[in-house]
Amino acid sequence: MVSRVIPVEAFDLVIFGGTGDLAGRKILPALFRRYCAGQLPEGSRILGAARADLDRAGYADFARAAIREHAPGRHCEDGSLEAFLKRLDYVAVDACGESGWAALAGRLAGGDRVRAFYFSVGPGLFGDLAQRLRRHGLAGADSRIVVEKPFGHDLESARALNATLAAQFDEGQIYRIDHYLGKETVQNLMAVRFGNMLFEPLWNSQYVDHIQITVAETVGVGGRGEYYDRAGAMRDMMQNHLMQLLCLIAMEPPAKFEPDEVRDEKVKVIKALDPVAPHHIVRGQYEAREGDAEAHPSYREAVDDPRSTTESYVALKAHVSNWRWAGTPFYLRTGKRLVARSSVINVVFKDAPHSIFGAEAGRHANVLSIRLQPNEGITLRVTIKEPGPGGMRLVDVPLDMSFAEALGPEGEDPPDAYERLIMDGIRGNQTLFMRGDEVEAAWAWTDPIIAGWQARGEAPKPYDSGSTGPRDADLLMERDGRKWRGINP
Repeated sequence: MVSRVIPVEAFDLVIFGGTGDLAGRKILPALFRRYCAGQLPEGSRILGAARADLDRAGYADFARAAIREHAPGRHCEDGSLEAFLKRLDYVAVDACGESGWAALAGRLAGGDRVRAFYFSVGPGLFGDLAQRLRRHGLAGADSRIVVEKPFGHDLESARALNATLAAQFDEGQIYRIDHYLGKETVQNLMAVRFGNMLFEPLWNSQYVDHIQITVAETVGVGGRGEYYDRAGAMRDMMQNHLMQLLCLIAMEPPAKFEPDEVRDEKVKVIKALDPVAPHHIVRGQYEAREGDAEAHPSYREAVDDPRSTTESYVALKAHVSNWRWAGTPFYLRTGKRLVARSSVINVVFKDAPHSIFGAEAGRHANVLSIRLQPNEGITLRVTIKEPGPGGMRLVDVPLDMSFAEALGPEGEDPPDAYERLIMDGIRGNQTLFMRGDEVEAAWAWTDPIIAGWQARGEAPKPYDSGSTGPRDADLLMERDGRKWRGINP
């Protein structure tokens, strides 16, 4: 099945931080794939902007190398790549000074079109960029800014950053990006819930025993050690990515599938979250891999701080106090250097109220597993009779759908999250972007958790690289008579 390409009008896109890691790994490859899909209309202009002293040809060389590495495929060899590179331009710009701004304004002169500015830079530069865009007349009514995480370090800094941007742009022009929301499966959460009569009547505490959300990574902190040691797993992953997944799982049906209708319901979920009790939180920090410490050092070695108490793993038990979810626990966990790379949501339904097959049939629960990565798809585990004579022996079997097999064009990967989010930004669709009050509500819930373990002086529990995390995380579930479903469900 070939996806329908929704056309857009010609636009201007300026990528601040256009020579950075994110631009090379994600933004430029995403734009190239949209070009190959026929979604970059003639006349659209893409400009890289950074401090590096490059000309147009030099930036094309940077983009060519990045796309070949991060978006390999037949289109790189059929002439499409060189045709795409002709769409690119570059201007050397100082975000904190006046150098290059007049040249940028000259390149963008002419044409009544949507103009988007992607802030692929550290949040410390957001305010400077927003102010200079206004000062140099580059931002108008049809302009919008796309800002990357981290959006604040705590509630106070998030409020200050929101105020800085709001002084230059309306909320409807600010697109706070969380790439998890662009994943095909994440959006299918809403389709599965609200488009199928099969699930929505059961999506509540009467029928759901508990929900697990896991985002596991095999990599360590790598070259992000300086940033990560100031943030930790709670700020880097839990406060945004996992919070967004929880909101989509727990939210009420919006009246319409429109940006503010959806985001209103997400904010209600965050505000309904109870404070997390200290004994419902587990923090961990990975150790060096046994026998391979040089290639896989410990967290403390990676961040060059032998006494670091920053967590690389966090698991917690949360409750949403509203009529739909009262009494249903949500277990969230995320960590680095785990046994497998996997992002999955498991909705575990309650046991049947009475088994007609007797105790020997065992306990069997229906589980809906929504895989975000890798191998995006949905699995529903149902109970059937094991084939053969000898009585009613029950087994659980999966009804499995891989999106790549069911919906994807043969030989092609599904669209990357950045492809969808960039084009939604161009179209002016904010459904998959975070609103300012949503960000602040998430920090208001997160800050007391962090302040609590800092006040208690708790050190993270060590865990082996290549494991499923610290043993205390298993105990968190076992105390409730439950267990984590495998990182690879």
